[in-house]
Amino acid sequence: MTRSVRRSVRRSVRRSVRRSNRGRPIVVLCPHFAPDNAPTGTVMTRIVSELADLGHVVHVVTALPWYRHHAIEAGWTGKWVRTESTPWGSITRLHPFPGDDKSNLMRRAAGFVAYSLLAGVIGLRAGGWFRRADAVIAMSPPLTLGLTGKVVAVLRRSRLVFNIQDVFPDAAIDTGAITNRWVIGAARLLERISYRSAAAVTVLSDDLGDNVTAKLPTSRGSTVHVIPNFVDTDVIRPGDRLTPYRAELGIGNEPVVLYAGNVGFSQSLDLMLAAARELPEVTFLINGDGAARGSLEVEAESLSNVRFAGYIEPDRLSELLATGDIHVVPLKAGLGRVSVPSKTYSIMAAGRPVVAAIDPGTAVPKILESSGGGVAVLPDDAAAFVDAITTLLERSDLGLSMGTAGRAWVEREASPEAVGVAYHRLIEQLAGRAP
Repeated sequence: MTRSVRRSVRRSVRRSVRRSNRGRPIVVLCPHFAPDNAPTGTVMTRIVSELADLGHVVHVVTALPWYRHHAIEAGWTGKWVRTESTPWGSITRLHPFPGDDKSNLMRRAAGFVAYSLLAGVIGLRAGGWFRRADAVIAMSPPLTLGLTGKVVAVLRRSRLVFNIQDVFPDAAIDTGAITNRWVIGAARLLERISYRSAAAVTVLSDDLGDNVTAKLPTSRGSTVHVIPNFVDTDVIRPGDRLTPYRAELGIGNEPVVLYAGNVGFSQSLDLMLAAARELPEVTFLINGDGAARGSLEVEAESLSNVRFAGYIEPDRLSELLATGDIHVVPLKAGLGRVSVPSKTYSIMAAGRPVVAAIDPGTAVPKILESSGGGVAVLPDDAAAFVDAITTLLERSDLGLSMGTAGRAWVEREASPEAVGVAYHRLIEQLAGRAP
């Protein structure tokens, strides 16, 4: 979609919003929102921005910033509930009940439940107690926000849009994070109830759509809608590889293979260590935090060319992405159909080639093939992974052409404006005002 066409669409949509919404707000329930730097927070922040740009009144109910250290950030402590007015509505931030041990799934689940209950109460209050809303958008994970969103939607005489970023509990089960059959059964039940309670379920890819549709009655299949994530190509742009961030970390002019994101058990980051053993002249940077980082650092102690760094400030994301010459997107086998790493879009926007180790035929390999922005290998295949990285290191022209192709693709196919319009049209349909 060209910029002129986007502007025309946005003008038309704004006129329809002004004519039709009669001042009814949209209520958004999500676990992260700017300035929190979680990827899902970045996604929802931009969706809200686009809806506001289109003329909607939006009231956001989210958590106090806590993603970076899995604890409430300095400057945000002291109050369980903080509300601020915005030009387009309001943001209310709540205590997220974080746990110190990120690998303790039961403790995290209890925190999600507590947060979801508090979010439900505030969701009824946002913009006026029980005031009728155009729609309630709830984001998962956590899955518990699905039922919260349903209660808020019913009591506000509205419809629930359930936004699925990762299919839970499938990923947790496949990685072995959940093994207790009673917990698995309860999570499966909650999942089915949440999907069936929503007027619309939005997913990021056809793979996730097939997964969710299979868990619904045939008559409810039409409630599943594919709306992909996006990237802001005005904010994330190709940059010089010799960034200030390299200097901060003590990295020189050598090639850098970069993983940036959550360091969890879903990611096959042992592949980075396998490649580091084969390519000692290359620096392998794992930038992020998560439940698996501690064990990964222990395993990498003997590898002097593996570096670890914590999350970087959100306004330095473009610099971080420019730091890597090659970026990797690894997911354990079986997870490609239940999770779509949105970081792929950001890497491509930065003009860097992607090496993905993900199930073939799923969303990311399809994107890389259609865009020419990178290469995909089989998940958990260390030899294929190392070969792909070696090829790109030996052929800098190939990496450069992949980066250029990827950037062109996201500019054309993954704009925030298109996603904002898609959500607007879905909300209009649910409200009985099909555009």
